[in-house]
Formats: sequence, structure tokens, C-alpha cells
Amino acid sequence: MKKLNLFKATLFVALIALVGSCEDKMVTRRTYTAYTPVYMSYSQLRTAVKVSAKDQNVELKQPGKIYFKDNYIFINELHKGIHVYDNSDTKNPKHHAFIEIPGNVDMAIKDNILYADSYVDLVAIDISNYNDLKEVSRVQNVFPYTLPETDYQYAIAKLDEAKGVVLSWEVNEVTDTLEYNLDRYYFLNNNVDFALDASTVGTQEASSNGTGGSMARFIIYQNSFYVLKSYELEVFDISMPNKFESVKKISMNRVAETVFISNGRLFVGTQTGMQIYDLQNPEAPNFISDFNHVQSCDPVVVKGNLAYVTLRSGTTCGNVSNQLDVIDISTITAPKLLKTYPMTSPHGLGISTNNVLFVCDGDAGLKIYNATDPLTISDNQIAVFPNINMFDVIPLPTVLLAIGGDGLYQYDYSNLKLFYC
Repeated sequence: MKKLNLFKATLFVALIALVGSCEDKMVTRRTYTAYTPVYMSYSQLRTAVKVSAKDQNVELKQPGKIYFKDNYIFINELHKGIHVYDNSDTKNPKHHAFIEIPGNVDMAIKDNILYADSYVDLVAIDISNYNDLKEVSRVQNVFPYTLPETDYQYAIAKLDEAKGVVLSWEVNEVTDTLEYNLDRYYFLNNNVDFALDASTVGTQEASSNGTGGSMARFIIYQNSFYVLKSYELEVFDISMPNKFESVKKISMNRVAETVFISNGRLFVGTQTGMQIYDLQNPEAPNFISDFNHVQSCDPVVVKGNLAYVTLRSGTTCGNVSNQLDVIDISTITAPKLLKTYPMTSPHGLGISTNNVLFVCDGDAGLKIYNATDPLTISDNQIAVFPNINMFDVIPLPTVLLAIGGDGLYQYDYSNLKLFYC
């Protein structure tokens, strides 16, 4: 949990009253410089999904999660929406559309329905015709109330959730009366939610689905849609997209970050380990086992009887090491560590059908290994691209999609030729 003290040490706070013994709350009046919220009303939020005009040039500026389906690449523009690229020609992808979805970070697709978060809501969008895109359903208040990130230079002024979601901040002088309480909010982030105390890719297994990266929080299996929300896994029945609904909530007692599906099982990467669930009944995942590690952010991918997990330091997750762990899951009730490989700052990763392992290793670049022998991975590095800082990948049969801060890269890894788009 990341705490933010709402009061700077230099603030002058004058105690003006103690509420009567029945309420027992401390009340202060203060004047200070603060970030004040710029709101979008809920009515505006819930009518905002649309495709930008064809002649409107929407550049990819802050890329986030990546998704692939039917020769189309979907790239999240952090908190703004989703870019759609026609990737029929991998050497020359064409920008096809930009779907405006305020507050968007994650996505998943089944058939022609795109499921995406929009601040506090989860929305289903019919993308069968980009000239006539339609929002077909929405479940309100699925996600915690989220705030734009700040540089913490100033305090945050009193919030009024009833006014809508917070789009951005303005810096103003504020005078208000504050009651000390324990409200909780969350900062928008493309990987995980960070708590604020106000008192102080997965691989899909059905052809109708798309494919996400290893940093995904959303994933689909048959007619069930799985959504991670910090300490909870929520399951939605999407058999009827125009009326999809929540059918199950599973408390996870740890911060869940990423999801991956393999062989009818759901693998959840958390800050303290990997959890495994059986999907024999997709609407009610059944816990099988877990593999624990030191506290760390941990994307996970799976192939056969092996799970690959990256851990990295320098994050809010608290880890002090940078490594790739290979975990034996042949006995699914008792996963065990096979080997650990040192890394520089690993993020997302992917494993191909022919055992080519891709690791996004921060400033050390994109690393490619022959992982046929899980005990000798570091001895079998195929290539490294040291000047490319990626944060997630999707291995297709012969082409790797890689996303980073400066855009999308594609590698033909049948002969490891590099293409940039």
C-alpha cells in the first residue's frame, strides 16, 4: 500500500473545534495550496464512448496494455481509450480507429465485443463496425474510485465523489473544513491500483477470443470474463453481452496484478506469489495451490508444465531483487521453483509455442532465449536488443508484438528481423 500524507509539514493547521462527545471527530479549518479536482460527471462518462472522427489525428502518446485479435492490434492510450491498428501487413500497420474510453487501462475481446474499464465502470462495446460502434452494456461501479497521479508537491483538496470522476488536477489556494476519517481512494496506474489513505496476457484458449500480454488484468475463458481488482477476482457471465453481469467475487487476501490461462487453469500473479485456480466450472474458479515469493510485482506466463515469473525492484511492490523464476507446475497442487536467473529490471514476458522466451528487461533491453531446457536458459540467449525498453510482449506464431514507452515494435522471430511501426 502506498500512503500519501495529505498535509505537508509546513502547513499551518489551526484546531478550531472538537465535535461533541457523541461524534468524537476532530475538525480543522485550513488554507493551503492544493491540487483541486477537475471532474467529469457520471452522465458525461456514461455517454462518452465513441470513435474519433477519421480526419482527427490521434497520436499514440502514452501506450499502455496491448491486445491482438484477427490481425488487429489494440493499444491502450493511458486513461484515454484504445488505438486500433490493421496489422494485415506486419511491415506497415495502418491506424484504423481510435475508440475514446475515458479512464481506460485494460481490455479483452470475445467475438466482436470489446470489454474495457472506464474509470469506475466496466463497459461492453460492439466493434463489428467501426463506422457504427455501439456500447451494448455497462456495469456501473465495478472498480474503486480512481484519481490521476500527481507529483505529490501539494496536498489533495477535499473530493466530492458525487460530482463525478476526476479527470485531472488544477493548483489552487483552498480554504476548507476537514473532518479526519478513513476514506480510501486509488491512483490510476496501468499495472496496479495504489491505495491512498485520506486521513493521512495472457494467452486465450478459444479462437473467438483475442490475446493479451503478460501484464493483463482482464482475461476471457469460454463465457466467463475474469477481472482483477487489487485484493479480489471478479467473474462476469458474458454469454449475453448486452446484459452481462457479475456472478462471483473471490477474495484473494493479497494484491493481485496479472492473469494468464493455460490448460483450463487460471494463473494469477500477485505481489507475493502466483495462485492457481481450476476452471472446470468457469463461473466459479476453484483454488488449487499457490507459489509464494518475496513481495514483488510479478507477471506470469505458462507453457506446459512450466510457469515463468519475473520479479523486479524499484517498484511500489517492495522487491529488492531482479530475477526470472522458472516454476515446475507438473504437480499442480505443489508448484516448486526450478531455477532463478538474474535480470536487470524485468517487466512483461512471453513464451512461444516453440519455446522461444521473450523478457522485457528494462534498460537492459528486450532479451530472447531458447527455453527448451529450463535449467540452461541464460546459456541459450538468442538475441538482445539493448536500446529498446519494452514493458510487455505478445508472441504470435512467427511475429512478436512488443510495446514500450516509445511505441509498438514487431519482430519476425523466425529469422529475428526487426520491424518498427
